[in-house]
Amino acid sequence: GQAAAVVDLLPSDLQADLLGQMQADAAEEVLELMQPEEAADARALRGYEETSAGGLMVREFLQYPDEWTVEQVVNDLREKSEEYRDYQIQYAYVHANQGQLLGVLRLRDLLLQPRDTQLSQIMIPSPLSVSSDMNLEETHGFFQQHHFLGVPVVDDTGALIGVLQRSDVDQAWIEQQDRSFLRRQGIVSGEEIRSMPLWVRSRGRLAWLSLNIVLNLLAAAIISNFENTLAAVIALAAFLPIISDMSGCSGNQAVAVSIRELMLGIAKPSDALRVWFSEVSVGAINGVVVGCLLGAIAWIWKGNVTLGLVVGFALALNTLIAVSIGGVVPLLLRKLGRDPAVASGPLLTTITDMCGFFLVLSLASVFVEQLKM
Repeated sequence: GQAAAVVDLLPSDLQADLLGQMQADAAEEVLELMQPEEAADARALRGYEETSAGGLMVREFLQYPDEWTVEQVVNDLREKSEEYRDYQIQYAYVHANQGQLLGVLRLRDLLLQPRDTQLSQIMIPSPLSVSSDMNLEETHGFFQQHHFLGVPVVDDTGALIGVLQRSDVDQAWIEQQDRSFLRRQGIVSGEEIRSMPLWVRSRGRLAWLSLNIVLNLLAAAIISNFENTLAAVIALAAFLPIISDMSGCSGNQAVAVSIRELMLGIAKPSDALRVWFSEVSVGAINGVVVGCLLGAIAWIWKGNVTLGLVVGFALALNTLIAVSIGGVVPLLLRKLGRDPAVASGPLLTTITDMCGFFLVLSLASVFVEQLKM
């Protein structure tokens, strides 16, 4: 009973979060003891994905029929002042008889209009809204584009069902980025603190380290296949990490742009071909420039023009491969339901390393006699 009383006092989104962390039986017991209206709101929110617009929205907001007058709204605010006191109110929302969102009403306008004025006459019609199934990347992108403190949430029929607040989206976004950062650093679970059991921490890290061993063995196998070429032209060894790193940098730039466009809703998985063409265009220019620069450095440093041509061409071509992967893979991962920020990096690094090593060493094998000169 005490737990239900405490949960009753929380905003609806926090109620859903707290109940979602409880065992199903315990959560149901708490719901049974809560106020019926509060319990209904909590049950409704638990039906949405945790970080979707529906999962993050609050059900505490002001809404009125469009035929109501200013006087009716003012009277309602006075009569229910105790209930509304804890609401984070910026606007009131105007709806049709069937619940469809029609407009938004600035509360200050209530003070400046005659008391018999209908809400439909003073509301801001057709306000922006988000659907209840919009994911966190899309809602974060929405608030990046629009400087709102909150936005109405509607269902498939256009009915108003809640309000999504910028502060809640920002908090969820920060938490997601923290987990993604840890996973990128090899904390596979996305969550680790040093008070956790030693074996649990070790197991989470070993999963990532083991995968990296396998990926690096693939790159090592390519180098091993060209041992004779490396032995004949030892100068190539100095340029292998440069080509790998430069290509990786170009690929990471493409990854960053793709992930940002996914966040802002500018790009979708279906745009993969458009994104690829755009990245190849940029990659061709940058690949030629950095290839010429590295080729010139190799020529001047080692005094061998063939070495400069091999190194420069390999870097230019590997840059094209890197930006193609970096631009398209995040979109494909999103389509597969994977986190692009976490999985794109290992794929990009491994493939660019393998392709870079293969291009340099295979070209060197063709021109090995000229490179010895």
